[in-house]
Amino acid sequence: MSSNFLPVADIDQIKKAYEAGDQERVFDMLVQPLHEELYKRQTFEFLDELSWEQQLLLTSDYMHMQVGQGGFIQFLQNGYVGLLPNMVEQFYKLGAPEMAQVLDDVLKVYVLNRELLEASTSVEDFAKLYDELKEFEAIDARYQVLNADTTQKMLEHAMANLHEFVRPA
Repeated sequence: MSSNFLPVADIDQIKKAYEAGDQERVFDMLVQPLHEELYKRQTFEFLDELSWEQQLLLTSDYMHMQVGQGGFIQFLQNGYVGLLPNMVEQFYKLGAPEMAQVLDDVLKVYVLNRELLEASTSVEDFAKLYDELKEFEAIDARYQVLNADTTQKMLEHAMANLHEFVRPA
């Protein structure tokens, strides 16, 4: 599906940042307009208007922020589990089957521990989840190992298909 939302961007600046090896800046230039629009709309239904590539970029950024702070337990506790099934499929499309498998494993552990992960928790109870759900340690570690290469794949794809992410200023 192509996007119904293409933000205006300075394509030359994106290309210059990419050529300079500034992956973080390129990622930010592509994802920030998506975050801004999502914030304006206040609903994840906005994802339905995006191409699969834009969806993956945006949801991966949420995942990166959450998992980087508190692992997949935090990601799941904060209610983002609904993003995972599409991300698994999208990572396969991207050619990142290892990351797709990590997320599939997250879903499997989630299903087995759904009641525990969906329960409202105090700070203390949340902290206890890390002791109770040790299987996430290995999954979090695999994610960390794969994250940089997977981000690189997303950016390579984005640069080869910029018309799916932005339109010229």
